[in-house]
Amino acid sequence: MEYISLDTKNALCNNDLQTEYRTLIKEADAAHESLYTGDRPGNDFLGWVSLPSSITEETLSEIEESVKPLREDCDFVVSVGIGGSYLGIRAVYDGVRDSFADYKEQRGPRLLFAGNQVSEDYLAELIDLLRGRKFGIINISKSGTTTEPSIAFRLLKELLESQEGVDFARKHIIAITDAHKGALRKLSDDEDYKTFVIPDPVGGRFTVLTPVGLVPLAAAGCDIRSLVRGAQDMEKHIGRSVKGEENMAVRYAATRNALYHNGKKLEILNNFNPRFHYIGEWWKQLFAESEGKDGKGIFPTLADFTTDLHSIGQMIQQGERNLFETFVSVTKPRHSVIVPEDKDNLDGLNYLAGKHVDFVNKNAETGTILAHLDGDVPVLRLEIPELSEYYIGQLFYFFEKSVGISGYMLGVNPFNQPGVEDYKRNMFALLGKPGYEEETKKIRTRLDEQK
Repeated sequence: MEYISLDTKNALCNNDLQTEYRTLIKEADAAHESLYTGDRPGNDFLGWVSLPSSITEETLSEIEESVKPLREDCDFVVSVGIGGSYLGIRAVYDGVRDSFADYKEQRGPRLLFAGNQVSEDYLAELIDLLRGRKFGIINISKSGTTTEPSIAFRLLKELLESQEGVDFARKHIIAITDAHKGALRKLSDDEDYKTFVIPDPVGGRFTVLTPVGLVPLAAAGCDIRSLVRGAQDMEKHIGRSVKGEENMAVRYAATRNALYHNGKKLEILNNFNPRFHYIGEWWKQLFAESEGKDGKGIFPTLADFTTDLHSIGQMIQQGERNLFETFVSVTKPRHSVIVPEDKDNLDGLNYLAGKHVDFVNKNAETGTILAHLDGDVPVLRLEIPELSEYYIGQLFYFFEKSVGISGYMLGVNPFNQPGVEDYKRNMFALLGKPGYEEETKKIRTRLDEQK
């Protein structure tokens, strides 16, 4: 069995950092232990810690059985959700599928996404695509009242019922929501939708290994058993009994915090494989919502190389030295492509003839790391054997454990996101939502004063 691995030697690149790191390893160990004892803030949202090992054969079989009508009857399945109800699903789906699957014939439905923004154009174009096609819906919402997915679901439900009838819709809508309360729970009970529960002690950005992620991925034909098995193996690999530098999540958290204490306020997650992009987007939400509060936090962003070397590469190389990078390197590509020889050699590439394209990619990666180290950018490196459900499962659990530790080391509650409510409050007031009348007056006055 192989595991993803972490190399931090090029991040702890001076004596001060190494000294700080050795101190912080002890703090990281204590923070790690708190994920099991529940003696710090957010202890009511620690259900993810032992989640992989709690997933049963019965649960997986129920999910696989429940999505059969979608897989057998539908051309498309629309996964409706935002934030943690969107990004993890998209990360796995894009991470394992053929880059050009949309242009090729395939067995089973294609997975589409809605409710992750409120673009009128996007929704209109989605409805236009689905008109006259067989489709199903997986609606993911704890409350059933989150604005973006609620609008999308109302539109899609109306379209599905008008095209196929209420009975078909009932059999091809799955709701993933609260066990007992909320608008979506009531609607699901009234309409007799198949439902799955979002566990109370698991916050949204940690739910990819719950039915939130597993149901739509199963509907799309992804190997959810391998995804879960990868997370289960990583749960053991970085478990409670694994201490200090032996635990890569502890090591990652301690390294990040040592860099943060030394003025590195921004982390770039780099990859050299386009299929990794949405894994990076999932990571971005996980770390931003977990750490960015109380005036603290490392700002997480991502870069797709070599593409972004021709855009933000200049800033990384010679801009302000307030950042560090975590490179994610995929060991084995899925395919084999050899650079051909050309008799005219006008492009000067014959020196690469007979070499794999991945040979070029790997050397671009090594060259980039060396250049950025020379530019005084600390570099961490994660190696993942291949982009598959199994190793993405490992990666998910590793990052979840790491951010829990790192957030506690920062002195924040890594499991809430109070700042997310601020934009919603303003939006509801501007939209004229009942109950926000006083806020509406204040915002209208403020906007008038700015004219």
